Amino acid sequence: MRSSFLALSVSAFVLGACATAQEHAASVRAGQETDRVTVGTVQREIKVGMTNAEVVQVLGSPNMVTTDEQRRENWVYDKISTDTVYSRSSGGVNALILGGGLIGDSAAAGGLGGAGYSSGAGARSTSQRTLTIIIKYDAANRVRDFAYRSSSF
Repeated sequence: MRSSFLALSVSAFVLGACATAQEHAASVRAGQETDRVTVGTVQREIKVGMTNAEVVQVLGSPNMVTTDEQRRENWVYDKISTDTVYSRSSGGVNALILGGGLIGDSAAAGGLGGAGYSSGAGARSTSQRTLTIIIKYDAANRVRDFAYRSSSF
C-alpha cells in the first residue's frame, strides 16, 4: 500500500510539471508583448507633427540615423524576430518489480526485475518576421513623413 501511494505521488508530481509546447510558446510570447514594436504600434502611435522625443517614447532608440541633402534627420528602425517552436512527445509502458522473501531457515531470496517499451517523436518549426520603419523629420525635428514595411517567412 505504501509503495502504491509513493508511486502515485511521484506520478502526479511529474505529470503536473509538464506543459504542452503550445502552452510554453504562449507563455514565452506573453512575456515579450510588453516591449514589442509592431505595425499596430506604428499605425496607432506615430503621427505627423510628433517630436523626436515622443517617437523615442513610443518606439525606443532608432537603429540608424541619417540626414538628407537639407540636413533633416531620417530615423530607421529595423526589427527582426525569430520564433522557434519545438515539441516532443513520448510514451511507453515501464514496469519495475521488486520482491524478496525467505527460503528455508536462513536463506534470503530477492528479486529485481523490469520491463519496458517507449517511443517518441518530435517536431520543430522556425519562422522569422521583419519590420522596417522609416521616419523623416522636418527642420524643427518633428515628424514630416513615415513609412513601414513588414514581412514574414
